Amino acid sequence: SVLDKLTNNMSTETKPEEKKEYITTKAIDTNRKFEYCIACLGAGYVGGPTMGMIALKCPEVKVIVADINPKQIQRWNSDKLPIYEPGLDEVIKACRGRNLFFTSDVTQAIKDATMIFVSVNTPTKKYGMGAGKAADLKNWELAARHIASVANGSKIVIEKSTLPVRTAHSMLRVLHANERGIEFSVLSNPEFLAEGTAIRDLSQPDRVLIGGNRNKKLDIEAINKLVWIYKHWVPSERILTTNLWSSELSKLVANAFLAQRVSS
Repeated sequence: SVLDKLTNNMSTETKPEEKKEYITTKAIDTNRKFEYCIACLGAGYVGGPTMGMIALKCPEVKVIVADINPKQIQRWNSDKLPIYEPGLDEVIKACRGRNLFFTSDVTQAIKDATMIFVSVNTPTKKYGMGAGKAADLKNWELAARHIASVANGSKIVIEKSTLPVRTAHSMLRVLHANERGIEFSVLSNPEFLAEGTAIRDLSQPDRVLIGGNRNKKLDIEAINKLVWIYKHWVPSERILTTNLWSSELSKLVANAFLAQRVSS
């Protein structure tokens, strides 16, 4: 009847929203206090191993790896990891639940962390200008907008993906478009990992490149904080600091040299 339909509509409208279930690594010691907290958005080939190495070398730092794909997080929390790299299994098992956590709750990870690595996929564009050649930055922009919308204070945002030059500048504009006046520092910290030797490349890197602006106190402090993280196991002479554009360009140049060597 009409009355039944109205009653059903009313009950639907007043029904409270169901709380979303998230998957998160269980902490071995729930009372443990950490000196600093880092998050990484993207639990892929770069994000997982990199954060695992940071957690292994920096036991006083809490490291959270967040991904919107719950199946990916389930695999990182299992005995069968989503990717294989020699030595990766040992690194993850040594830290997981202690100071390394995998979660599908991206929002909470952003709120908990002071430093956020963004390591999301940047596939090749399938349509529009640059189709088949240019990088599709949709995931990066979505990540930046989400950080800006849920951040509960000043954050250091680090681009880890391979991106076109000046992406960090564009990302900074997106982050600072928030209506709450929250300040962000954007750094570039490209990865130089090779498949099959990723753990060795992370534990014994021939260089660590950090790019950032030095015209603001907040940005200088952000660079120094990232340098502090890497100094736990990387000699100072191998940690190179430069400006944002140079850091982004260096990664692209390194890829171009590698492609030339492979194709020659």
